[in-house]
Amino acid sequence: MIDIEAPREVVFGVISQPYLGRPTRALAEKVRVLVKGSDMVLAAHLTPVHGGLTAQTVETVRFTPPQRVDFRLVRGPVPHVVEEFTLNEQGTGTRLEYRGELGTDGWGLGQWWGAAVARRWEQAVAATLSSIRAEAERRAAAGRSS
Repeated sequence: MIDIEAPREVVFGVISQPYLGRPTRALAEKVRVLVKGSDMVLAAHLTPVHGGLTAQTVETVRFTPPQRVDFRLVRGPVPHVVEEFTLNEQGTGTRLEYRGELGTDGWGLGQWWGAAVARRWEQAVAATLSSIRAEAERRAAAGRSS
């Protein structure tokens, strides 16, 4: 959970932009929309891993403006990942709550692999939350100074 000094609509816009709008150059290198619908996309996410390798996951991303974004893994290094961002108004800002679930199969080997994937997944989520906060607060500050 993180508190962001920006209106909920601004935070939602930051999260949805790479999927529903025009992504920045940096995000275009990380997210590729494969199929776009009115409230859901199928997107490939590219994540740098060890030794210059890049892992690709394919996920559905469903949008419920301005309060929720849901992710569901279709293809990736583990059989099950479900994530959600919930946005709640908090005074003049927004509280972003993140929930994620990663599941494995394959008994002991699957548990070992899941733990290895989870470490990188948690780092990627933390970096994403940090960048969402920074960009939403930047946009909100620019809107206040206009």
